[in-house]
Amino acid sequence: MTSNRSFSNEFWSLRYEQNQTGWDIGEISRPLKAYIDQLEDKDLKILIPGAGNAYEAEYLFKQGFKNVYVADISKKPLQNLIARVPTFPKNQLLNINFFEIEDKFDLILEQTFFCALPIDSRKDYAQKTAELLKQNALLSGLLFSFPLTEDGPPFGGSKEEYLTYFSPYFEIEILETSYNSIKPRQGNELFFKFRKKSA
Repeated sequence: MTSNRSFSNEFWSLRYEQNQTGWDIGEISRPLKAYIDQLEDKDLKILIPGAGNAYEAEYLFKQGFKNVYVADISKKPLQNLIARVPTFPKNQLLNINFFEIEDKFDLILEQTFFCALPIDSRKDYAQKTAELLKQNALLSGLLFSFPLTEDGPPFGGSKEEYLTYFSPYFEIEILETSYNSIKPRQGNELFFKFRKKSA
C-alpha cells in the first residue's frame, strides 16, 4: 500500500481507456449536489483534485460558479469534461499531480481522490489541502467508510483514522455518515466539512 502507482498518469489513463472506472457513477454524487446547492457565493475559487470525469465541476459551472479548477494527473477525464462542457475555461483544467499545485482556494471539494491515494500519502494530503486553502477556508466532500485493506484503489478507512490526519490542520465541523448516498454506497460514505484552522 505504499506504491506510487496511484500517482502514475499511465496507471490512471489505462483505467479510463479500458473503462475500469468503477468509482464513476456517471453523474454528480447526491451528497455533493446537496452541499453545492446551499452555496451562495458564486465567486468562490474552488478546486476539485483528482476530479476524474468531474461531474461536480460540470454541475458547479452550469450553476454559475465560474471560478472552478479541476485537477487530474490523467488528461483523459479532463478531455471528457471539455467534450461535455466545451465552454469550460481551459486554463482551469490542471493536468498535474495534486501535490505540485501552487495556488490558494476558498473551497476544496473531495470526491474519491483521497481514498485513491497510497495510504502513506494521506497525511501529506491533509497538509497539502491546508496549504492550498485560504485562511478559514473549507475542505468538504466525501470519504469512504469501510475496512481498510490492500484491495484498492479505492482504499477504505474510518472516522477515527481520518481525524488523526486532518485534526492538526482543520476544525472538524462535520464528519458523519452521509444520509443521501446512492444505494450502492449507503453506509459506506462519510460527508465532511473541515475548516482550516487560524494561524
